Amino acid sequence: MEAVIAIAIGVVFGAGIWLVLRPRSFQVLCGLMLMSYAVNLFIFIVGRLWIDRPPLTPAGSAPDPAALADPLPQALVLTAIVIGFATTALYLVVMIGSRGLTGTDHVDGREPEP
Repeated sequence: MEAVIAIAIGVVFGAGIWLVLRPRSFQVLCGLMLMSYAVNLFIFIVGRLWIDRPPLTPAGSAPDPAALADPLPQALVLTAIVIGFATTALYLVVMIGSRGLTGTDHVDGREPEP
């Protein structure tokens, strides 16, 4: 199962890199989002997923680390999702502004010459 998840994360990250290297701004934005998703999935999987385990110690009981899930990867991924949303909105505004100023959505600002 670990190999399947590792391959899936690698494919998503590789697709993100391929899109970042494309000449159009929207493709670059989609590539950055895919790479962000791959990193979030990697952080989430590294923290190991636990089923039917509480993330915090129940009140009135002694803490048993074997019976608890680690809340740190979940908090990191949640924070990364919020930051990723904000940066995606910023990139989108910059992309729309660049399109309005230059008249093209190419990264270098020029249409390719035939």
